[in-house]
Amino acid sequence: MSSSSSYNSPCAACKFLRRKCIPGCIFAPYFPPEEPQKFANVHKIFGASNVTKLLNELLPHQREDAVNSLAYEAEARVRDPVYGCVGAISFLQRQVERLQKELDAANADLIRFACNDIQAAGQLPPPAAPQAVASTHMVPAQQPRPAGGWGGRFYQTPSFPVIPYSSMPWNDNYNPHGGVDGSI
Repeated sequence: MSSSSSYNSPCAACKFLRRKCIPGCIFAPYFPPEEPQKFANVHKIFGASNVTKLLNELLPHQREDAVNSLAYEAEARVRDPVYGCVGAISFLQRQVERLQKELDAANADLIRFACNDIQAAGQLPPPAAPQAVASTHMVPAQQPRPAGGWGGRFYQTPSFPVIPYSSMPWNDNYNPHGGVDGSI
């Protein structure tokens, strides 16, 4: 076996820094030679000495997560020098808010259509007095909506009667003749 075939290539950090990669190199487990850009980004944003200090202060089982976080933030900073990963997080939060509004609108349409279908079929008794319905089954109109929405639930206004889920047409147990267990 020749000496060149048993030679291990230096880690990406030592190769980038043009130094000899020693057997106990702190960078070697986290910056393999196949990923040179990973260390280049981390070095550009945080500096090799800062990363060395950080890794030496951490317990060995925490280092991989720290390096992954540094690499993610460094790549985000290279792509977006002003906002970094915060820009990506803000974009995703806005997208979640937009999709939550679409889901709320779709749920409201679904309830409205279901109520119209059930009322047209004569399956509901006449609605009770608005105050009785609002006090026992509805979310009060004056209650403020939480900042994150209702967590996927729809907001029912007092104009919609409360209908149990089991009596909705899209439920598997729905029976158009009454009841929910398939019996007439």
